[in-house]
Amino acid sequence: MTAFFQGLGLPFEGAWLLSTIIGILVIALPLMLAVAMIIYADRKIWAAMALRRGPNVVGPFGLLQSFADGLKVFLQETIVPSAANKTLFLIAPIITFTVALMAWAVIPFGAGVLVSNINVGLLYILAISSLGVYGVVLSGWASNSKYPFYSAIRASAQMISYEVSIGFILITVVLWAGSFNMSAIVESQKGYYGFVNGNFVNPLLFPMAIMFLISAMAETARAPFDLTEAESELVAGYQTEYSSMAFALFWLGEYANVILMCGLNAILFWGGYLPPFDWAPLYLVPGIIWFLLKIAFFFFVFSWVKATVPRYRYDQLMRLGWKIFLPTSLLFVFLVSGFLMLTRYS
Repeated sequence: MTAFFQGLGLPFEGAWLLSTIIGILVIALPLMLAVAMIIYADRKIWAAMALRRGPNVVGPFGLLQSFADGLKVFLQETIVPSAANKTLFLIAPIITFTVALMAWAVIPFGAGVLVSNINVGLLYILAISSLGVYGVVLSGWASNSKYPFYSAIRASAQMISYEVSIGFILITVVLWAGSFNMSAIVESQKGYYGFVNGNFVNPLLFPMAIMFLISAMAETARAPFDLTEAESELVAGYQTEYSSMAFALFWLGEYANVILMCGLNAILFWGGYLPPFDWAPLYLVPGIIWFLLKIAFFFFVFSWVKATVPRYRYDQLMRLGWKIFLPTSLLFVFLVSGFLMLTRYS
């Protein structure tokens, strides 16, 4: 795209800037639309699981319900508690939503279809996702209220705990792919046993795929790990004091993170934009279609779990992260690296 704008007479700097802005908008605008529709899909899946109808009034089949909810919160007044730190109180939801969008810069939707094809894409994802803790902590602290502050501390402990095990899980994928580049990680999954695309068929990486899926639910505070809210204890959690668009930004950021984790599941273990089988006719389908189908599948799994699995206690959540996932992921780092030293690197 930069070359196209250069052909129109723009200097390289201007052409690069314009093409980058267009690339960001091409990803960010459909993503925000997808967040609205994914909330609708979430509610419909929960309703089907509980034999209810779900949204079905606003628009055909209730498709416009998310936009009606968005308009409602947009028109409401943003109330800032008198004892709150107003600056940090308003910055916190902005951080949460912005960080959720920034991570998509290195996600490949197809071969070469991404905003920035940097060599350390996976490290960028780790760095950006860890910044989300700041929005949670600031929102609880700036509210100057005990329940939101308690929830923020609990949420930050939960996120940090599972980021440790996620880090070791990602190390196994990086060792096998030999690269931090997201596109290279996808391409390394091509042709397992001559016909399957995806690390999930690798006996050394399949347990990591399961652990990453569960850790992703804990990282995004989805049920059964939604201890950051726990309405019966915390009056809705760290965002209790928020209203209007400030609350909506937390909501949108949460769902953008959920879609991101679904995308990372697809990229790291299920072939990303590659078709499920290494068969020439399947490559006629654009890679972005395969990628979106895999995201939709994992989002259905997220919703399915939320509708059917009861909430963990906090001690169970911490025990799972520190006493099971952490040592297991560390063990598999040794197993994968040892196997590669014996086979690939002689």
